Amino acid sequence: MKISLAQLNYIIGDVEGNLVKIKKKIEQAKSQESDLIIFSELAISGYPPKDLLDYPSFVDRCEDAIEQLTAMSDDLGILIGSPSWSHLKKGKKLYNSAFFLHQGKVLARINKSLLPTYDIFDEYRYFEPAASVEVVEFKGERMAITICEDLWNLTGDHFYRTEPMEELRKQNPSVMVNLSGSPYSYNHVEDRRARMQFNAKFYHLPLFYVNQVGGNTDILFDGGSMFINKQGEIAEECAFFKEDLKTIDWNSASDYPDNHEEYRDYDIQLIHDAVIMGLRDYFGKMNFKTAILGSSGGIDSAVVHALAVEALGKDNVKAYMLPSPYSSKGSVDHAVELAENLNSDYSILPIEEVFQSFKNTLKEEFADKPADVTEENLQARTRGVLLMAISNKFGSILLNTSNKSESAVGYTTLYGDLCGGLSIIGDLYKQQVYEMAQFINRNGVIIPESIISKEPSAELRPDQKDSDSLPDYAVLDKVLFHYIEEQKGWKQIVAEGFEEDLVRYIVKLVDRNEYKRFQAPPTLRISHKAFGFGRRMPIVGRYHH
Repeated sequence: MKISLAQLNYIIGDVEGNLVKIKKKIEQAKSQESDLIIFSELAISGYPPKDLLDYPSFVDRCEDAIEQLTAMSDDLGILIGSPSWSHLKKGKKLYNSAFFLHQGKVLARINKSLLPTYDIFDEYRYFEPAASVEVVEFKGERMAITICEDLWNLTGDHFYRTEPMEELRKQNPSVMVNLSGSPYSYNHVEDRRARMQFNAKFYHLPLFYVNQVGGNTDILFDGGSMFINKQGEIAEECAFFKEDLKTIDWNSASDYPDNHEEYRDYDIQLIHDAVIMGLRDYFGKMNFKTAILGSSGGIDSAVVHALAVEALGKDNVKAYMLPSPYSSKGSVDHAVELAENLNSDYSILPIEEVFQSFKNTLKEEFADKPADVTEENLQARTRGVLLMAISNKFGSILLNTSNKSESAVGYTTLYGDLCGGLSIIGDLYKQQVYEMAQFINRNGVIIPESIISKEPSAELRPDQKDSDSLPDYAVLDKVLFHYIEEQKGWKQIVAEGFEEDLVRYIVKLVDRNEYKRFQAPPTLRISHKAFGFGRRMPIVGRYHH
Protein backbone atom coordinates (compact mmCIF):
# COMPACT_ATOMS: atom_id res chain seq x y z
CA MET A 1 0.00 0.00 0.00
CA LYS A 2 1.29 3.46 -0.89
CA ILE A 3 0.50 6.07 1.75
CA SER A 4 1.13 9.79 1.16
CA LEU A 5 1.70 12.20 4.06
CA ALA A 6 0.47 15.66 3.06
CA GLN A 7 2.05 18.36 5.22
CA LEU A 8 0.50 21.71 4.25
CA ASN A 9 0.36 25.32 5.40
CA TYR A 10 -3.29 26.29 5.89
CA ILE A 11 -4.95 29.66 6.46
CA ILE A 12 -7.49 29.66 9.27
CA GLY A 13 -10.99 30.29 7.93
CA ASP A 14 -9.98 30.15 4.27
CA VAL A 15 -11.93 26.99 3.49
CA GLU A 16 -11.89 27.59 -0.27
CA GLY A 17 -8.17 28.41 -0.36
CA ASN A 18 -7.31 25.42 1.80
CA LEU A 19 -9.41 23.22 -0.45
CA VAL A 20 -7.45 24.31 -3.53
CA LYS A 21 -4.18 23.24 -1.84
CA ILE A 22 -5.68 19.98 -0.68
CA LYS A 23 -7.01 19.09 -4.13
CA LYS A 24 -3.59 19.71 -5.70
CA LYS A 25 -1.98 17.29 -3.26
CA ILE A 26 -4.69 14.73 -3.95
CA GLU A 27 -3.91 14.93 -7.67
CA GLN A 28 -0.20 14.61 -6.91
CA ALA A 29 -0.85 11.51 -4.78
CA LYS A 30 -2.94 10.03 -7.57
CA SER A 31 -0.08 10.61 -10.03
CA GLN A 32 2.14 8.63 -7.66
CA GLU A 33 -0.48 5.86 -7.57
CA SER A 34 -1.02 6.24 -3.83
CA ASP A 35 -3.70 4.21 -2.10
CA LEU A 36 -4.23 6.70 0.73
CA ILE A 37 -3.38 10.34 1.38
CA ILE A 38 -3.43 11.67 4.95
CA PHE A 39 -3.84 15.33 5.90
CA SER A 40 -3.58 16.94 9.34
CA GLU A 41 -6.08 17.77 12.08
CA LEU A 42 -8.73 20.36 11.10
CA ALA A 43 -7.05 20.83 7.73
CA ILE A 44 -10.24 22.10 6.10
CA SER A 45 -10.79 24.92 8.59
CA GLY A 46 -7.19 25.63 9.55
CA TYR A 47 -6.04 25.17 13.13
CA PRO A 48 -7.02 26.58 15.57
CA PRO A 49 -10.27 28.08 14.17
CA LYS A 50 -11.30 29.41 17.60
CA ASP A 51 -14.66 31.23 17.67
CA LEU A 52 -15.18 30.87 13.93
CA LEU A 53 -16.64 27.55 15.05
CA ASP A 54 -19.53 29.45 16.67
CA TYR A 55 -20.76 30.49 13.22
CA PRO A 56 -22.98 27.79 11.66
CA SER A 57 -22.22 29.12 8.16
CA PHE A 58 -18.52 28.43 8.69
CA VAL A 59 -19.08 24.83 9.78
CA ASP A 60 -21.47 24.34 6.86
CA ARG A 61 -18.74 25.49 4.44
CA CYS A 62 -16.36 22.96 5.98
CA GLU A 63 -18.91 20.19 5.49
CA ASP A 64 -19.46 21.33 1.87
CA ALA A 65 -15.71 20.98 1.35
CA ILE A 66 -15.82 17.42 2.65
CA GLU A 67 -18.56 16.66 0.12
CA GLN A 68 -16.36 17.96 -2.69
CA LEU A 69 -13.44 15.80 -1.55
CA THR A 70 -15.70 12.78 -1.21
CA ALA A 71 -16.50 13.09 -4.91
CA MET A 72 -12.74 13.08 -5.66
CA SER A 73 -11.92 10.02 -3.59
CA ASP A 74 -12.53 7.20 -6.18
CA ASP A 75 -9.70 4.63 -5.80
CA LEU A 76 -7.64 6.98 -3.61
CA GLY A 77 -8.55 7.00 0.05
CA ILE A 78 -8.53 10.47 1.63
CA LEU A 79 -8.14 10.96 5.38
CA ILE A 80 -8.58 14.57 6.46
CA GLY A 81 -9.48 16.63 9.52
CA SER A 82 -12.46 18.97 9.71
CA PRO A 83 -15.05 20.19 12.22
CA SER A 84 -18.42 18.49 11.89
CA TRP A 85 -21.87 18.77 13.38
CA SER A 86 -22.52 16.38 16.25
CA HIS A 87 -26.34 16.44 15.87
CA LEU A 88 -26.62 15.62 19.57
CA LYS A 89 -29.62 16.61 21.63
CA LYS A 90 -27.35 17.06 24.65
CA GLY A 91 -23.73 18.15 24.58
CA LYS A 92 -21.61 20.30 22.29
CA LYS A 93 -22.72 21.02 18.75
CA LEU A 94 -19.47 19.97 17.09
CA TYR A 95 -16.91 17.20 16.82
CA ASN A 96 -13.26 17.57 15.93
CA SER A 97 -13.35 14.91 13.23
CA ALA A 98 -11.28 12.99 10.73
CA PHE A 99 -13.15 11.95 7.59
CA PHE A 100 -12.07 8.80 5.77
CA LEU A 101 -13.27 9.12 2.16
CA HIS A 102 -13.11 6.32 -0.40
CA GLN A 103 -14.85 5.52 -3.68
CA GLY A 104 -17.18 8.48 -3.44
CA LYS A 105 -18.36 7.68 0.08
CA VAL A 106 -17.56 8.56 3.68
CA LEU A 107 -16.02 5.27 4.77
CA ALA A 108 -15.76 6.50 8.38
CA ARG A 109 -15.93 9.59 10.55
CA ILE A 110 -13.49 9.41 13.45
CA ASN A 111 -14.12 11.90 16.27
CA LYS A 112 -11.46 13.16 18.65
CA SER A 113 -11.75 11.75 22.17
CA LEU A 114 -9.29 13.81 24.21
CA LEU A 115 -9.85 17.57 23.98
CA PRO A 116 -6.96 19.61 25.41
CA THR A 117 -7.71 22.67 27.53
CA TYR A 118 -4.22 23.74 28.61
CA ASP A 119 -1.64 26.26 27.43
CA ILE A 120 -2.79 27.52 23.99
CA PHE A 121 -5.41 24.77 23.61
CA ASP A 122 -9.09 25.32 24.39
CA GLU A 123 -10.86 22.57 22.42
CA TYR A 124 -13.47 21.59 25.00
CA ARG A 125 -14.89 25.09 24.54
CA TYR A 126 -16.19 23.94 21.15
CA PHE A 127 -16.12 20.17 20.73
CA GLU A 128 -17.85 17.12 22.15
CA PRO A 129 -15.52 14.20 22.93
CA ALA A 130 -16.06 10.96 21.03
CA ALA A 131 -18.33 8.46 22.75
CA SER A 132 -16.52 5.44 21.27
CA VAL A 133 -13.65 4.47 18.97
CA GLU A 134 -13.42 1.85 16.24
CA VAL A 135 -10.73 0.67 13.83
CA VAL A 136 -11.31 1.31 10.12
CA GLU A 137 -10.74 -1.47 7.61
CA PHE A 138 -9.07 -0.37 4.40
CA LYS A 139 -7.50 -2.56 1.71
CA GLY A 140 -6.83 -5.44 4.03
CA GLU A 141 -5.46 -3.34 6.92
CA ARG A 142 -7.10 -2.48 10.22
CA MET A 143 -6.33 1.16 10.93
CA ALA A 144 -6.37 2.66 14.42
CA ILE A 145 -6.99 6.32 13.54
CA THR A 146 -6.49 8.96 16.23
CA ILE A 147 -6.45 12.75 16.28
CA CYS A 148 -3.47 14.48 17.92
CA GLU A 149 -4.04 14.35 21.70
CA ASP A 150 -5.64 10.91 21.46
CA LEU A 151 -2.15 9.45 21.12
CA TRP A 152 -0.43 11.62 23.76
CA ASN A 153 -1.86 10.23 26.99
CA LEU A 154 1.07 7.90 27.61
CA THR A 155 4.58 7.99 29.12
CA GLY A 156 3.42 9.20 32.54
CA ASP A 157 1.54 12.45 31.78
CA HIS A 158 -1.99 11.22 32.35
CA PHE A 159 -4.10 14.31 31.68
CA TYR A 160 -7.16 12.18 30.93
CA ARG A 161 -8.95 9.21 32.44
CA THR A 162 -9.25 7.36 29.14
CA GLU A 163 -6.75 6.21 26.53
CA PRO A 164 -8.36 5.83 23.09
CA MET A 165 -5.49 3.75 21.74
CA GLU A 166 -5.98 1.22 24.51
CA GLU A 167 -9.56 0.73 23.34
CA LEU A 168 -8.46 0.49 19.72
CA ARG A 169 -5.77 -2.01 20.68
CA LYS A 170 -8.47 -4.48 21.73
CA GLN A 171 -9.73 -4.47 18.12
CA ASN A 172 -6.45 -5.87 16.76
CA PRO A 173 -5.27 -3.02 14.51
CA SER A 174 -2.40 -3.55 12.08
CA VAL A 175 -1.32 0.11 11.82
CA MET A 176 -1.76 3.41 13.66
CA VAL A 177 -2.53 6.78 12.05
CA ASN A 178 -2.46 10.13 13.83
CA LEU A 179 -3.73 13.43 12.37
CA SER A 180 -2.11 16.21 14.35
CA GLY A 181 -2.06 19.94 14.93
CA SER A 182 1.04 20.07 17.12
CA PRO A 183 2.64 23.53 17.48
CA TYR A 184 6.38 24.09 17.60
CA SER A 185 8.29 24.98 20.74
CA TYR A 186 12.01 24.57 21.24
CA ASN A 187 11.47 22.28 24.23
CA HIS A 188 8.86 20.15 22.48
CA VAL A 189 10.37 18.80 19.23
CA GLU A 190 12.20 15.85 20.73
CA ASP A 191 9.46 15.21 23.27
CA ARG A 192 6.91 14.86 20.48
CA ARG A 193 9.18 12.53 18.51
CA ALA A 194 9.94 10.46 21.59
CA ARG A 195 6.25 10.08 22.44
CA MET A 196 5.34 8.97 18.93
CA GLN A 197 8.26 6.53 18.87
CA PHE A 198 7.21 5.22 22.27
CA ASN A 199 3.68 4.60 20.98
CA ALA A 200 4.90 2.61 17.98
CA LYS A 201 7.25 0.54 20.10
CA PHE A 202 4.77 0.06 22.94
CA TYR A 203 1.99 -1.21 20.66
CA HIS A 204 4.44 -2.82 18.24
CA LEU A 205 2.58 -1.15 15.38
CA PRO A 206 3.81 1.16 12.61
CA LEU A 207 2.62 4.75 12.91
CA PHE A 208 1.83 7.33 10.23
CA TYR A 209 1.86 10.78 11.84
CA VAL A 210 0.85 13.93 9.92
CA ASN A 211 1.31 17.43 11.30
CA GLN A 212 0.65 20.78 9.67
CA VAL A 213 3.18 23.52 9.01
CA GLY A 214 2.99 27.32 9.03
CA GLY A 215 2.38 30.33 11.21
CA ASN A 216 -1.11 31.25 12.41
CA THR A 217 -0.60 34.61 14.13
CA ASP A 218 1.39 33.67 17.23
CA ILE A 219 1.18 29.86 16.94
CA LEU A 220 3.84 28.23 14.77
CA PHE A 221 3.63 24.71 13.34
CA ASP A 222 6.86 23.01 12.33
CA GLY A 223 5.59 19.97 10.43
CA GLY A 224 7.93 17.05 10.99
CA SER A 225 5.34 14.51 9.80
CA MET A 226 6.77 11.00 9.96
CA PHE A 227 6.43 7.29 9.42
CA ILE A 228 7.66 5.25 12.38
CA ASN A 229 8.24 1.51 12.08
CA LYS A 230 6.93 -0.96 14.65
CA GLN A 231 10.32 -1.00 16.40
CA GLY A 232 9.77 2.69 17.20
CA GLU A 233 12.32 3.99 14.69
CA ILE A 234 11.65 6.98 12.43
CA ALA A 235 11.89 5.52 8.93
CA GLU A 236 10.70 8.60 7.00
CA GLU A 237 10.27 12.22 7.99
CA CYS A 238 8.95 15.32 6.24
CA ALA A 239 10.76 18.64 6.24
CA PHE A 240 10.56 21.08 9.12
CA PHE A 241 8.90 24.47 8.51
CA LYS A 242 8.10 23.64 4.87
CA GLU A 243 5.21 22.14 2.98
CA ASP A 244 5.98 18.58 1.94
CA LEU A 245 4.46 15.45 0.47
CA LYS A 246 6.11 12.15 1.26
CA THR A 247 4.84 8.85 -0.13
CA ILE A 248 5.77 5.61 1.63
CA ASP A 249 5.47 2.30 -0.21
CA TRP A 250 4.36 0.35 2.85
CA ASN A 251 3.93 -3.35 3.42
CA SER A 252 2.76 -4.44 6.87
CA ALA A 253 5.01 -7.49 6.66
CA SER A 254 8.18 -5.52 5.94
CA ASP A 255 10.68 -3.80 8.20
CA TYR A 256 11.78 -0.24 7.55
CA PRO A 257 15.15 1.02 8.79
CA ASP A 258 15.68 4.09 10.93
CA ASN A 259 16.35 6.91 8.45
CA HIS A 260 15.96 10.17 10.38
CA GLU A 261 18.38 12.91 11.33
CA GLU A 262 19.07 13.72 14.96
CA TYR A 263 17.98 17.09 16.35
CA ARG A 264 18.82 18.64 19.64
CA ASP A 265 15.73 19.46 21.66
CA TYR A 266 17.00 23.04 21.89
CA ASP A 267 18.36 24.19 18.55
CA ILE A 268 18.90 27.86 17.65
CA GLN A 269 18.57 27.01 13.95
CA LEU A 270 15.08 25.60 14.50
CA ILE A 271 14.15 28.71 16.50
CA HIS A 272 15.50 30.86 13.68
CA ASP A 273 13.52 28.90 11.08
CA ALA A 274 10.38 29.13 13.22
CA VAL A 275 10.64 32.92 13.53
CA ILE A 276 11.34 33.40 9.82
CA MET A 277 8.35 31.23 8.89
CA GLY A 278 6.10 32.95 11.43
CA LEU A 279 7.04 36.42 10.19
CA ARG A 280 6.55 35.48 6.53
CA ASP A 281 3.20 33.85 7.19
CA TYR A 282 1.95 36.75 9.30
CA PHE A 283 2.63 39.13 6.44
CA GLY A 284 1.66 36.76 3.63
CA LYS A 285 -1.62 35.56 5.13
CA MET A 286 -2.64 39.09 6.12
CA ASN A 287 -1.56 40.57 2.74
CA PHE A 288 0.88 42.93 4.42
CA LYS A 289 3.86 43.98 2.29
CA THR A 290 6.27 46.22 4.16
CA ALA A 291 7.66 46.51 7.68
CA ILE A 292 9.35 49.22 9.70
CA LEU A 293 11.17 49.17 13.01
CA GLY A 294 12.92 51.47 15.39
CA SER A 295 16.64 50.68 15.29
CA SER A 296 18.49 51.78 18.41
CA GLY A 297 21.92 50.30 17.77
CA GLY A 298 21.20 47.68 20.43
CA ILE A 299 21.14 43.90 20.14
CA ASP A 300 17.34 43.48 20.16
CA SER A 301 16.49 45.82 17.29
CA ALA A 302 19.55 44.55 15.39
CA VAL A 303 18.30 40.95 15.53
CA VAL A 304 14.77 42.03 14.56
CA HIS A 305 16.13 44.06 11.65
CA ALA A 306 18.24 41.18 10.35
CA LEU A 307 15.43 38.61 10.70
CA ALA A 308 12.92 40.93 9.02
CA VAL A 309 15.19 41.48 6.01
CA GLU A 310 15.75 37.72 5.69
CA ALA A 311 12.03 36.96 5.94
CA LEU A 312 10.56 39.81 3.90
CA GLY A 313 13.40 41.01 1.67
CA LYS A 314 15.55 44.11 1.98
CA ASP A 315 13.22 46.23 -0.18
CA ASN A 316 10.31 45.62 2.19
CA VAL A 317 11.98 46.66 5.45
CA LYS A 318 12.98 50.14 6.58
CA ALA A 319 14.71 51.06 9.84
CA TYR A 320 14.33 54.33 11.68
CA MET A 321 16.99 55.65 14.02
CA LEU A 322 15.35 58.01 16.53
CA PRO A 323 18.16 59.37 18.71
CA SER A 324 17.28 61.26 21.87
CA PRO A 325 19.53 63.68 23.76
CA TYR A 326 20.97 60.67 25.61
CA SER A 327 21.63 58.44 22.59
CA SER A 328 25.31 57.93 21.98
CA LYS A 329 26.77 58.68 18.56
CA GLY A 330 28.09 55.14 18.56
CA SER A 331 24.60 53.68 18.81
CA VAL A 332 23.40 55.59 15.75
CA ASP A 333 26.56 54.68 13.86
CA HIS A 334 26.13 51.00 14.75
CA ALA A 335 22.50 51.02 13.58
CA VAL A 336 23.53 52.64 10.31
CA GLU A 337 26.33 50.11 9.82
CA LEU A 338 23.84 47.27 10.33
CA ALA A 339 21.41 48.77 7.79
CA GLU A 340 24.23 49.11 5.26
CA ASN A 341 25.33 45.50 5.90
CA LEU A 342 21.75 44.44 5.19
CA ASN A 343 21.46 46.82 2.21
CA SER A 344 18.26 47.98 3.88
CA ASP A 345 16.78 51.48 3.68
CA TYR A 346 16.92 53.69 6.78
CA SER A 347 16.24 57.22 8.00
CA ILE A 348 17.52 59.18 10.99
CA LEU A 349 14.85 61.20 12.77
CA PRO A 350 16.18 62.94 15.92
CA ILE A 351 13.47 63.25 18.57
CA GLU A 352 14.99 66.00 20.75
CA GLU A 353 12.69 68.79 19.50
CA VAL A 354 9.55 66.65 19.78
CA PHE A 355 10.59 65.43 23.22
CA GLN A 356 11.25 69.01 24.35
CA SER A 357 7.84 70.07 22.99
CA PHE A 358 6.14 67.40 25.08
CA LYS A 359 8.05 68.56 28.15
CA ASN A 360 7.12 72.19 27.50
CA THR A 361 3.45 71.24 27.18
CA LEU A 362 3.64 69.40 30.51
CA LYS A 363 5.77 72.06 32.23
CA GLU A 364 3.00 73.56 34.36
CA GLU A 365 1.43 70.19 35.12
CA PHE A 366 4.77 68.85 36.32
CA ALA A 367 5.81 72.02 38.16
CA ASP A 368 7.99 71.36 41.23
CA LYS A 369 8.26 67.67 40.30
CA PRO A 370 11.80 66.37 39.77
CA ALA A 371 12.64 64.52 36.56
CA ASP A 372 12.29 60.76 36.93
CA VAL A 373 11.27 57.69 34.94
CA THR A 374 8.39 59.74 33.48
CA GLU A 375 10.77 61.71 31.30
CA GLU A 376 12.58 58.51 30.33
CA ASN A 377 9.33 56.92 29.24
CA LEU A 378 8.32 60.09 27.42
CA GLN A 379 11.26 59.57 25.07
CA ALA A 380 10.14 56.01 24.34
CA ARG A 381 6.59 57.24 23.76
CA THR A 382 7.82 59.98 21.45
CA ARG A 383 9.43 57.27 19.34
CA GLY A 384 6.25 55.23 19.48
CA VAL A 385 4.13 58.15 18.23
CA LEU A 386 6.48 58.82 15.30
CA LEU A 387 6.83 55.16 14.31
CA MET A 388 3.09 54.61 14.42
CA ALA A 389 2.55 57.76 12.31
CA ILE A 390 4.93 56.37 9.68
CA SER A 391 3.20 53.01 9.87
CA ASN A 392 -0.15 54.72 9.39
CA LYS A 393 0.99 56.92 6.49
CA PHE A 394 2.70 54.21 4.44
CA GLY A 395 0.72 51.14 5.47
CA SER A 396 3.80 49.43 6.91
CA ILE A 397 3.60 47.16 9.93
CA LEU A 398 5.71 48.24 12.89
CA LEU A 399 7.74 45.35 14.27
CA ASN A 400 8.10 45.29 18.03
CA THR A 401 11.65 44.77 19.29
CA SER A 402 11.15 43.81 22.96
CA ASN A 403 12.57 40.51 24.23
CA LYS A 404 11.02 38.13 26.77
CA SER A 405 13.33 39.14 29.63
CA GLU A 406 12.26 42.78 29.34
CA SER A 407 8.59 41.96 28.90
CA ALA A 408 8.67 39.62 31.90
CA VAL A 409 9.90 42.25 34.35
CA GLY A 410 8.15 45.25 32.81
CA TYR A 411 11.32 46.85 31.43
CA THR A 412 9.22 48.20 28.57
CA THR A 413 7.12 51.33 28.06
CA LEU A 414 3.43 51.17 27.28
CA TYR A 415 2.68 53.08 24.06
CA GLY A 416 6.43 53.39 23.57
CA ASP A 417 8.69 50.43 22.84
CA LEU A 418 5.68 48.12 23.36
CA CYS A 419 4.12 49.50 20.15
CA GLY A 420 3.88 47.29 17.10
CA GLY A 421 1.76 44.92 15.07
CA LEU A 422 3.88 41.84 15.80
CA SER A 423 6.58 40.87 18.27
CA ILE A 424 9.05 38.46 16.69
CA ILE A 425 11.58 38.08 19.53
CA GLY A 426 9.13 38.53 22.40
CA ASP A 427 9.45 34.84 23.33
CA LEU A 428 13.26 34.88 23.32
CA TYR A 429 15.10 35.64 26.52
CA LYS A 430 17.98 38.11 26.28
CA GLN A 431 20.60 35.36 26.24
CA GLN A 432 18.73 33.70 23.37
CA VAL A 433 18.74 36.99 21.48
CA TYR A 434 22.54 36.97 21.69
CA GLU A 435 22.57 33.37 20.46
CA MET A 436 20.37 34.39 17.55
CA ALA A 437 22.76 37.22 16.68
CA GLN A 438 25.66 34.78 16.56
CA PHE A 439 23.63 32.43 14.36
CA ILE A 440 22.73 35.28 11.99
CA ASN A 441 26.47 35.96 11.70
CA ARG A 442 27.31 32.28 11.06
CA ASN A 443 28.46 32.89 7.49
CA GLY A 444 29.94 36.34 7.96
CA VAL A 445 29.36 39.59 9.84
CA ILE A 446 25.87 41.00 9.40
CA ILE A 447 25.28 42.33 12.91
CA PRO A 448 28.38 44.36 13.82
CA GLU A 449 30.44 42.97 16.68
CA SER A 450 30.20 46.41 18.29
CA ILE A 451 26.46 45.82 18.77
CA ILE A 452 26.91 42.29 20.12
CA SER A 453 29.64 43.22 22.58
CA LYS A 454 28.26 46.51 23.94
CA GLU A 455 26.64 46.62 27.37
CA PRO A 456 22.83 46.79 27.06
CA SER A 457 21.29 50.22 27.68
CA ALA A 458 17.97 51.93 27.04
CA GLU A 459 19.90 55.25 26.74
CA LEU A 460 17.11 57.29 28.29
CA ARG A 461 19.31 59.08 30.83
CA PRO A 462 23.03 59.85 31.09
CA ASP A 463 25.28 56.76 31.34
CA GLN A 464 22.30 54.45 31.77
CA LYS A 465 22.85 50.67 31.74
CA ASP A 466 20.27 47.86 32.00
CA SER A 467 22.28 46.53 34.93
CA ASP A 468 21.33 49.67 36.90
CA SER A 469 17.78 48.35 37.18
CA LEU A 470 18.01 44.63 36.43
CA PRO A 471 20.13 41.68 37.55
CA ASP A 472 22.67 40.33 35.10
CA TYR A 473 20.75 38.73 32.22
CA ALA A 474 22.56 35.43 32.67
CA VAL A 475 21.01 35.18 36.14
CA LEU A 476 17.73 36.90 35.34
CA ASP A 477 16.95 34.58 32.43
CA LYS A 478 17.50 31.46 34.54
CA VAL A 479 15.19 32.69 37.31
CA LEU A 480 12.57 33.70 34.76
CA PHE A 481 12.74 30.30 33.06
CA HIS A 482 12.19 28.54 36.40
CA TYR A 483 9.25 30.81 37.18
CA ILE A 484 7.53 31.07 33.79
CA GLU A 485 8.32 27.88 31.86
CA GLU A 486 8.75 25.51 34.81
CA GLN A 487 6.12 27.27 36.96
CA LYS A 488 8.14 27.00 40.14
CA GLY A 489 7.40 29.18 43.19
CA TRP A 490 10.06 31.43 44.67
CA LYS A 491 10.98 28.93 47.39
CA GLN A 492 11.63 26.24 44.79
CA ILE A 493 13.75 28.64 42.76
CA VAL A 494 15.79 29.62 45.82
CA ALA A 495 16.39 25.91 46.39
CA GLU A 496 18.06 25.86 42.96
CA GLY A 497 20.81 28.03 44.43
CA PHE A 498 19.61 31.60 43.84
CA GLU A 499 19.58 34.41 46.41
CA GLU A 500 16.18 34.73 48.10
CA ASP A 501 15.87 38.53 47.94
CA LEU A 502 16.78 38.53 44.27
CA VAL A 503 14.29 35.78 43.40
CA ARG A 504 11.44 37.43 45.28
CA TYR A 505 12.23 40.76 43.61
CA ILE A 506 12.15 39.19 40.12
CA VAL A 507 8.94 37.26 40.81
CA LYS A 508 7.29 40.44 42.08
CA LEU A 509 8.29 42.29 38.92
CA VAL A 510 6.80 39.56 36.73
CA ASP A 511 3.52 39.52 38.65
CA ARG A 512 2.93 43.24 38.81
CA ASN A 513 3.59 43.84 35.10
CA GLU A 514 0.88 41.53 33.80
CA TYR A 515 -1.19 44.55 32.77
CA LYS A 516 1.54 45.66 30.37
CA ARG A 517 1.84 42.29 28.68
CA PHE A 518 -1.94 42.18 28.27
CA GLN A 519 -1.59 45.18 25.94
CA ALA A 520 1.44 43.93 24.01
CA PRO A 521 1.26 42.90 20.34
CA PRO A 522 0.92 39.22 19.39
CA THR A 523 4.18 37.36 19.97
CA LEU A 524 5.58 34.54 17.86
CA ARG A 525 5.54 31.52 20.18
CA ILE A 526 8.76 29.50 20.23
CA SER A 527 8.61 28.16 23.80
CA HIS A 528 5.96 26.05 25.51
CA LYS A 529 4.99 28.95 27.80
CA ALA A 530 4.92 32.20 25.86
CA PHE A 531 3.23 35.37 27.04
CA GLY A 532 -0.20 35.69 25.50
CA PHE A 533 -3.03 33.19 25.09
CA GLY A 534 -0.99 30.30 26.49
CA ARG A 535 -0.26 32.02 29.83
CA ARG A 536 -3.43 33.44 31.31
CA MET A 537 -2.66 35.11 34.61
CA PRO A 538 -4.96 37.50 36.47
CA ILE A 539 -4.17 41.18 36.06
CA VAL A 540 -5.86 42.10 39.31
CA GLY A 541 -4.82 39.65 41.99
CA ARG A 542 -2.65 39.15 45.04
CA TYR A 543 -0.82 35.86 45.13
CA HIS A 544 2.87 35.53 45.90
CA HIS A 545 4.18 32.28 44.43
